[in-house]
Amino acid sequence: MRKNGGVDALTRAESLIALTPDYPEPGVLFRDVSPLLADGDALRTVVEALIAPFEGRFDIVAGIEARGFLLAGYAAALAGVGMLQIRKAGKLPRPAAAVSYALEYGTATIEAPGVLHKGERVLLLDDVLATGGTLAAAQSLIVELGVKVAGSAVVLELEDLGGRAVAGDVHTVFTA
Repeated sequence: MRKNGGVDALTRAESLIALTPDYPEPGVLFRDVSPLLADGDALRTVVEALIAPFEGRFDIVAGIEARGFLLAGYAAALAGVGMLQIRKAGKLPRPAAAVSYALEYGTATIEAPGVLHKGERVLLLDDVLATGGTLAAAQSLIVELGVKVAGSAVVLELEDLGGRAVAGDVHTVFTA
């Protein structure tokens, strides 16, 4: 692990996650990864940690809108593979597949373009695992596209929200 001034690089990266109490509503402690994404050394350290367990086991990296795009783009460049964007409904001109899933108050739909090839292995990346609905829907979307989910990884898991029970085995860099 790289060191930065004697401080473990992952510990330093985690310290950049900003905490905002009572946002977006009273009683919620919002964890904002934006400062981590804005720091080049921290970003590289975290993206390397996201993909390390899957090295050699994926052909393309998929990012879930919106911060997952940033992570997946960087991860794809580091790994020398392509990148797939998983978008909210209505953002793609010709989606190849769509999956709807339940939210706390309603439903949402995600879509993906038809750029994958039979036999490809997809690594899914996102910033936060909360209740797990979006990540589980993205996993289903990849399967619907006829390719294999090589794994799923997130920067931060909010353990109290039980997302792992919904999304299954997920590699996390940090937990809260």
